[in-house]
Amino acid sequence: MIRIKINNIEFFVKKNISILEACRYVGIFIPRFCYHEKLSIAGNCRMCLVDNGIKLVSSCTAVVEDNPQIFTDTPMVKKARENVIESLLLNHPLDCPICDQGGECDLQDQTKLFGGDYSRFFHSKRGVEDKECGPLIKTIMTRCIHCTRCVRYGTEVAGVDYFGTLNRGGSTEIGNYIPKLFDSEISGNVIDLCPVGALTSKPYAFKARPWELRITESIDLSDSLGSNVYFNLKETHLIRVLPKNNININENWISDKARFSFDALETNRLKQPTWKKLTKLFGVEWSELLESINNELHTSNTLFIFDSDLDLTSLNLLKKLQRQYPNKVNIKIINQNTNFNNFDTNIEDHKLNEINKNINTCFIISSNVRLESAILNSRLRSKYSNETFNLITTGLKSKNNIPSRIINLRLKNILNLFEGKSIEFSELMIKYKNPLIIVGESFKQRFNNLDILKTLIKKYIPSSLFIYLENSSNSKGVSLVGNILPLNSRDINNANNVFCINLQDNYKTRQLLKKLNKKTNSKIYWINSHLSDLVNKIKECWAIPALSFYEDENLFINLEGKIQKTLKAINGPTGGRSIRKFISLLLQNDNNVSPFSYLSEILKNSSYKKVKSSTYYINNKKDKLKSLYSVYPIKSTIEDFYRTNNFLKNSPTMWNCSNKVRKNSTNFN
Repeated sequence: MIRIKINNIEFFVKKNISILEACRYVGIFIPRFCYHEKLSIAGNCRMCLVDNGIKLVSSCTAVVEDNPQIFTDTPMVKKARENVIESLLLNHPLDCPICDQGGECDLQDQTKLFGGDYSRFFHSKRGVEDKECGPLIKTIMTRCIHCTRCVRYGTEVAGVDYFGTLNRGGSTEIGNYIPKLFDSEISGNVIDLCPVGALTSKPYAFKARPWELRITESIDLSDSLGSNVYFNLKETHLIRVLPKNNININENWISDKARFSFDALETNRLKQPTWKKLTKLFGVEWSELLESINNELHTSNTLFIFDSDLDLTSLNLLKKLQRQYPNKVNIKIINQNTNFNNFDTNIEDHKLNEINKNINTCFIISSNVRLESAILNSRLRSKYSNETFNLITTGLKSKNNIPSRIINLRLKNILNLFEGKSIEFSELMIKYKNPLIIVGESFKQRFNNLDILKTLIKKYIPSSLFIYLENSSNSKGVSLVGNILPLNSRDINNANNVFCINLQDNYKTRQLLKKLNKKTNSKIYWINSHLSDLVNKIKECWAIPALSFYEDENLFINLEGKIQKTLKAINGPTGGRSIRKFISLLLQNDNNVSPFSYLSEILKNSSYKKVKSSTYYINNKKDKLKSLYSVYPIKSTIEDFYRTNNFLKNSPTMWNCSNKVRKNSTNFN
């Protein structure tokens, strides 16, 4: 700590920080436009000028020294800020009433605080052509003040050199050299970064003003990270999604899926229970439906099929329902392997925080991090931009935006590498201290027991840090509940009633419903927030409307084992019910459906299923770890970033993004 004087008041601040950061640390506001704590220093707006006793200096670029004299409110500083504001307004259009940034515009606020009441400029304002950035970002470049935040964000965080500075002097403008799509999974964050209305949200255009909106906190369930978000609501409609700053998880950013996919709430929704037979649809009352299901539970074999997006409380209620009807009810998961990783109960151990501290090397095993977790990839990209960072990928070749060394190997060869049988690669792993190991879901689909992989690596590198990267939002929760086996053909043959809970429209689900459709005596119940084309292909089916995570409170566990809760933002369809409440209605004498009802029970009774195969094993006999592995090539689990689950597939905005990306892609990448 060093001593510093600001406005004749002494403070103690950290060494090697800028004057602006020192003022923030002690609670003194310094206006700025180009500075952002997650981006590099540009120092080109000159709004943060302060007096160091000798001259005016930009506080974002000047480093504090021992015993300096700093003044932030002298007449010279105030006049300099007024001149900066006046120069920024020379070519800025006076269209605040129609600007989507109105009410939350930095230029508007700082003009009111630090600007003058007149302008000395009487000539025509300059005009700039708008740029086309795709279906998400609306541009009005005449409003741009050349802070270059979007340029630095694209280069340093997104890894896409999309924006750049064109021309010089009075003709300077921000734009793209070649008109093209802003091809980034986190492109929407430039909307939050822009201090004026030059870059705004295209789906949000002309829909609301900030003072008309209510705010609700929640989390994003489009991937396994669980980014913290704010929901903005106008009356009863969800209008906008913004990132909530959480240094432990997503920092200041969210993915485009989290920001723009909420329009799926209005598309293809199931609104009331429906019975479909052949091509005819019949409405069903909830009381009749529940009475019929309760009768079936006592008399017929019932199978509940779900995927790893199901919330934690509903999982435990299904286990309780199975215990209540031990010979009649069976529960299976459709997209999980037979092995469940040991769940890390130390939820305060924030693994993602270690990326910013001690990690200087990352090994990615069979994962396309850019598609599977765009925010985690942005944190790795920022690490690479700010300091020396080594990235080594193996098992799956992917198009990444971080320079890396790629070793494309089969699964058997990967296991040999971690056993120390490869001299070059094994020595390379031991060379680096505290490496981060990211294991993708594609590896998990080919290898049943990930504990073996962890044991192998910990044997040679005890200080390594592991992150198992799942595609689903609650795979860790499934592991915590435990003793849930994957679906097989024998389960389908023995079942008379099949409940498909929150399943995705993919190949596995299509094959499952194809088998069920051939059975003459089976009843199929489709429980989902959205209708699917699969239901139309079934001869007889009951479609039951469920609430989405925007409309209900539920518990989920993210990839680092942190338990988080979604909050209810809006009301769902009148005939919809939460999955948690629907399952609880099937239970006898169980009226407690709170999300936290069974949390302590889950944590207390969690168990893990181990594989009994011995195809692969560690040479050390003391370990006794055995597992199956597949000889099929490792394949990416995500083909389309914008359409990874059933909810996203019903979003018109996500469909437009996917369509644009496919049009610009080729088969030769």
